Amino acid sequence: MLPPASSTKMVFKVFNFFYFLARPLLKWFLHRFTNLCELQRICYGCAPGALRTRKVQMSLELSRKPRIKQMVMILNELVSHEVDETFLKDEIHGRAIATVLQVKKINPKVHVDFPRSFGTCAEKIWGYKRLFWLVEQLRSTQYDCENDEHERKLLCLWKLLAGPEESLEGRVTNQWQSIGFQGDDPKTDFRGMGILGLDNLLYFAQEYNGTARHLLSHSHHPTHGYFFAIVGINLTSMAYHLLKSGAARIHFYNQPRLTVDMFHQFYCYLFFEFDRYWVECKPKSIMDFSWIQKNFEENVRKMLTNDSCSFKMNLSVENV
Repeated sequence: MLPPASSTKMVFKVFNFFYFLARPLLKWFLHRFTNLCELQRICYGCAPGALRTRKVQMSLELSRKPRIKQMVMILNELVSHEVDETFLKDEIHGRAIATVLQVKKINPKVHVDFPRSFGTCAEKIWGYKRLFWLVEQLRSTQYDCENDEHERKLLCLWKLLAGPEESLEGRVTNQWQSIGFQGDDPKTDFRGMGILGLDNLLYFAQEYNGTARHLLSHSHHPTHGYFFAIVGINLTSMAYHLLKSGAARIHFYNQPRLTVDMFHQFYCYLFFEFDRYWVECKPKSIMDFSWIQKNFEENVRKMLTNDSCSFKMNLSVENV
């Protein structure tokens, strides 16, 4: 007898098999019955947000129309290169709408709301892919102590967390451990997440300085403490992999715009909520970090399956 999890997966696979087998016939029937194509039915039948955007994305990716397949391929390629952001946004919006209107023979003078609704979904679909590409560029950029900009950011992080009253004795010093780095030189801790780890920490310390310093004080607890910066870099890794895998798609599809700052905001939410969860768990030592982080990530992933999911910092604690 199959265990419950295996049984559920098998049922899901069988359902998907028959669904994709019957999908062309179902689409044909609904088109004849409603006189609307699948994309129109989605845009008219689903409320704005993640649910509509997800369904539009699936419809485009499963399309058998050569011109739509080509459009998807071109836009996928475009968002993965160094191009002007204004040009990119116009190209996504214009190419996606024009292609679908022509292929599906939709008259924009009759269906006046469709171009706007579909265009918004297209911006979110390829905005998410663009966001991952931008985040990946930061992650793959290693911290370089010979780079003045990298050094400036690191020193700024120190001042924001340690306070103006405490000066660094030198570039390499055990003082860095007071804000949660492992050794005397923080550059070694950024290897896994590159400059993205530093940018996340710096954004948190700049935009929510009171909250960041409050969490830093939690990290100094004699029993339930943790390495603030190291935990922050681990949460960067978590946020990055949620973005890369698509697990975070629903949260970002529910945002008004998709920018690197929105990724930083996502990170800040995770950091604040992790600290709260850590305190609630009352760990015996830092050795409990692995299982606490695992449980925390599982909880986040469950929330990210809800189409209305949209994480936001609690305004009442932003500047504790």
